[in-house]
Amino acid sequence: MKISSRGDVAPFIVMDVMEAARREEAKGRDIIHMEVGQPASGAPRAAVAALKTAMDKGPLGYTVALGLPALRARIARLYQDWYGVELSPERVVVTAGSSAGFLLSFISLFDTGARVAIGDPGYPSYRNILKSLGLEPVRLETTLKNRFQPVPEDIENIDGLLVASPSNPTGTMLGKAELAALIERCAAQGVSYVSDEIYHGVGAGKPVSALEISDDVYVINSFSKYFSMTGWRVGWMVVPQSHVRRIERLSQNLFICASHASQVAALAAMECEAELEGHQKTYAANREVLIDGLPKAGFGKFAPPDGAFYIYADVSDLTDDSRALAAEILRDAGVAVTPGLDFDPVRGHKTLRFSYAGSTADMVEGVARLRRWFITRSS
Repeated sequence: MKISSRGDVAPFIVMDVMEAARREEAKGRDIIHMEVGQPASGAPRAAVAALKTAMDKGPLGYTVALGLPALRARIARLYQDWYGVELSPERVVVTAGSSAGFLLSFISLFDTGARVAIGDPGYPSYRNILKSLGLEPVRLETTLKNRFQPVPEDIENIDGLLVASPSNPTGTMLGKAELAALIERCAAQGVSYVSDEIYHGVGAGKPVSALEISDDVYVINSFSKYFSMTGWRVGWMVVPQSHVRRIERLSQNLFICASHASQVAALAAMECEAELEGHQKTYAANREVLIDGLPKAGFGKFAPPDGAFYIYADVSDLTDDSRALAAEILRDAGVAVTPGLDFDPVRGHKTLRFSYAGSTADMVEGVARLRRWFITRSS
């Protein structure tokens, strides 16, 4: 049968690395996972308990397309608590993970053929979702000087700009002045602005929400990172009031609603601050383990991250094929890491991403294995 060219997108390489690591584990090997940005802690205990209670009360069916009203109201209150932003719950849309938020945003904002800019290195699914929708991803080659973030001068001849702060894979983020300059430049040129804020709350730095600057933006967030609920596939987006009905119509037709069960758990998770803040202490400890240990293992060229839980390292002195190097490290060291090609198809063949979302014990062991591998490889 005929197939569509829109399906011809690149693989999400980190998922291939996860599968390779799974195969090694199936052989009985112990693998340290530094490839995926998945918190080791799991959903907060009270979230799991709340879901059990809800399931005992009766079946969980469809919710309204925009999400449980109580969850939307609680998310709106988060913006007051975290950023001092007064937000109407009506502008909050609960989604099937942040991935659904990106899909809804791109369909709502852009016609076929529109040019949407993303900074490289950046999350690979951005460009792949754009391509699958018949949109044109425009690569902005960011620099270490600008901490791998776009600058206003980059915004030319585009219809949209997607910015992540903190960023995946670099962990760098924009201050309020820098973020405002980007948003103002977009507004002046009629460019739609989409803000990926799924790493807010993770890391020592205090990120700025685009909603602190403008209401005329789309903001996407998720319960996967700060709330440690990756497999639950629940997130949210905030859109201008005038866009709510169009997003509702799209949600009704594309997804019906986010998982009712996940929404129940997410609402309870938002009251688990003490447990969640404990996770941040783990990430802080893990960050120090890698910042201290990676240079001793041959990976010393990186910008210390402001947020998220990644280190993005230049490995040009070790290879010009990061995918082959990652495979070698998995095979010989028993550590799974992600090739930079996932995040930057032009320069990523000389970079690796290390995730420190796991346990501190695993990070210590992972660094030790990398150091032994490096010594053996160099001898």
